[in-house]
Amino acid sequence: MPASALALVLTAALLHALWNLAAKRWGGGPHFVFSCALGVTVLWLPAVLWVGLSEIPHWSLTAWAFVAASALVHLAYFNCLIAGYRAADLTVVYPVARGSGPLLSALAAVLLLGEHLGLHGALGLAGVVGGILLITMGPRLLGRGVPQAAEAARRRRAGLWWGAATGTLIAGYTVLDGYAVKVLLVSPLMLDYFGNVLRVPLQLPVALRQAHSFWPELRRSWRGVLAVAGLGPLAYILVLMAMQEAPLSRVAPAREVSMLFAALLGGQLLGEGERGWRLAGAALIGAGVFGLAL
Repeated sequence: MPASALALVLTAALLHALWNLAAKRWGGGPHFVFSCALGVTVLWLPAVLWVGLSEIPHWSLTAWAFVAASALVHLAYFNCLIAGYRAADLTVVYPVARGSGPLLSALAAVLLLGEHLGLHGALGLAGVVGGILLITMGPRLLGRGVPQAAEAARRRRAGLWWGAATGTLIAGYTVLDGYAVKVLLVSPLMLDYFGNVLRVPLQLPVALRQAHSFWPELRRSWRGVLAVAGLGPLAYILVLMAMQEAPLSRVAPAREVSMLFAALLGGQLLGEGERGWRLAGAALIGAGVFGLAL
């Protein structure tokens, strides 16, 4: 991977962890999802008008189809992620979500396409599974620590399942968007922006069902909305730019270093427990993802 692409990915990883921290701290339900998409539409409009609007007339129907499909998958992903953050800790949901995408892709390739993992792939697969176990079980994996309270155990299970569901959707939009920017030559800025524009009407009916609580929710979560609307697109645009310079199979695993940032930030700023175990699990998942890439 070129050094410029690696720098883009590492910067994006830090930004990605930061906006996820904001989403965990201030995120809510469908109003938060809708407000973030609307916020992106407003905040990033000047950049779109300045550098990218002339591209739209040259888009093919295939490009529009990929943008629409990406919008749908991203909307499902963000709703799933926010639901996971309501149900469990960031230091459980985030690493499982980021690690399960490559894990599921590798398993599908072996079971459905007859591919072989090889030594690196097998070790990578074991790393992802082992990291998830470290995060979700902590010292109890070694028979240490006090028995889990019922609520703590429920939150861990919820974090595992929501994280895995989110990871499945991450794998889906990564392939869609990688094809759009590498093959269809859609600019990263325009792909992300119009994906958010399309998500506004898609999410609107859900938000309208609880219209009475919109403004109270926005007053509570506006800091999170600004953080996600500002940092989220920037982080993903940097990743898409890296995809234009380097293979998708290298960029997608490399960005999972964000798990380390999230594990550190979640433990330090949110006060989530067992920080050492969860940080070790995130590191093991990250190493496993690199093994799968090899």
